Amino acid sequence: MAADERDYNLTEEQKAVKAKYPPLNKKYEYLDHTADVQLHAWGDTLEEAFEQCVMAMFGYMTDTETVEPVDAVEVEAEGHDMLSLLFHFLDEWLYKFSANEFFIPREVKVLYIDRMQFKIRSIGWGEEFCLPKHPQGTEVKAITYSAMQICEDEKPEVFVIIDI
Repeated sequence: MAADERDYNLTEEQKAVKAKYPPLNKKYEYLDHTADVQLHAWGDTLEEAFEQCVMAMFGYMTDTETVEPVDAVEVEAEGHDMLSLLFHFLDEWLYKFSANEFFIPREVKVLYIDRMQFKIRSIGWGEEFCLPKHPQGTEVKAITYSAMQICEDEKPEVFVIIDI
């Protein structure tokens, strides 16, 4: 069963932060998968589909609408084809959270995708994850290649299974 909203039982402080900013335009959903979760993200462009996939991943970890855009972080990645580019792109963003920075974005913007050299450059606006401020969702342990897809037939969309 697909669900695009997770219930985080927000505190009054978290609700106040959420109310300060316009709601995020979420173009993603979570699809059930045995022991893991499949992210399905889409957009008007492939860049937007990649952006939404990152935000779906972070949206599984916390309510990203409680995140304030106080810092900016750039992420670049490269691969040997488009699937490995998507994998490394998500993995680099996950590293920004899992490493010392504990950075969680409110919004991510892909600046460009080089489809010939398989490179991507992006920027995210957010802040350091802090339990009293941000509700705790489910930890994402890793990105997987399992059933990974990039479709550009009608609307660009991506499917990625994350290990939780």
